[in-house]
Amino acid sequence: MKAHITIKDLARELDISPSTVSRALKDHPDISPETKRQVKELAERLHYKPNLIAQGLRKSKTNTLGVIVPELIHFFFSTVISGIENIAYARGYNVILCQSDENYDREVTDTRALWNSRVDGMLVSLSRQTTRYNHFQELLDEGLPIVFFDRVTDKLKTSQVIVDDYLGAYKAVELLINKGCKHIVHLAGPETLEISKNRLQGYADALKSNGFAVNNNYIHTCPQGTHDESKALTLKILAAHPEIDGIFACNDMAALGSILALQEKNIAIPGQVKVIGFSDWQLSSLIKPRLTTVSQAGYEMGQEAASILIDEIEAKGEIVQVKKVISTKLIERETT
Repeated sequence: MKAHITIKDLARELDISPSTVSRALKDHPDISPETKRQVKELAERLHYKPNLIAQGLRKSKTNTLGVIVPELIHFFFSTVISGIENIAYARGYNVILCQSDENYDREVTDTRALWNSRVDGMLVSLSRQTTRYNHFQELLDEGLPIVFFDRVTDKLKTSQVIVDDYLGAYKAVELLINKGCKHIVHLAGPETLEISKNRLQGYADALKSNGFAVNNNYIHTCPQGTHDESKALTLKILAAHPEIDGIFACNDMAALGSILALQEKNIAIPGQVKVIGFSDWQLSSLIKPRLTTVSQAGYEMGQEAASILIDEIEAKGEIVQVKKVISTKLIERETT
């Protein structure tokens, strides 16, 4: 029996990606005329035929949304999922959840599993390892709606739902300055994530606006964002820079690690060093001293993301991508 020629076969022959082949066959404007010509000539020569059965299956609606988050146990993402489910079930959709576990390869596997499950659309928050996006572009080329939330990329033409990470960070650092802090450390998030870059920029701009220079010795990355990692890092910073009087952490777990380090060294909080986190996890109001933090409104983010995705799934005409920015809220507690 003669083997069926696939898009992957064409891509291998031309040494280009399957997504490029798919877009060329659909006359996508982003593909050059020369590439379109080569693809179409090869498709004709090899007698390529689209898999009409598969296309027919994809066109049948399942009323199911796929969701990929980095961590299911993460308090912020659990609130986002609650918001997603609230809207999805109200509008007649079921939800399939996947966890990338902050791993790129697992994220790729999750996208394929959801595609094979014939979801009508996907809601995605990127893993900290993700710097390539072909696995999403291939699905977008097939017409699958995808909405990114919290951890997003501008390299794909999709709708996004984010919080104002920049302004949230700016206000947090400004509060520390207004409380008298002059030597403020930033425990930054993974450099691959846009949210980390935006929070770092907010930190830097708040310092500059208030007459302080940005000291690179005060900026340290917490790749994992765990309390163990940040505790060890804070102890090193304190040993090298005993003048530190303020800490702005990329998330609440990193802030917790700093608090543990300060307590181990018998440094008074907030008397000697003030601490602010980001996210407003449940633990923020339970630890002692209670943590000042920036609330991300995860539930609202989930609701907005699900509403936008379902609107795109049910759209009759051309889909217009949107970027929804949700305001943060600075919640002052005992650490400042």
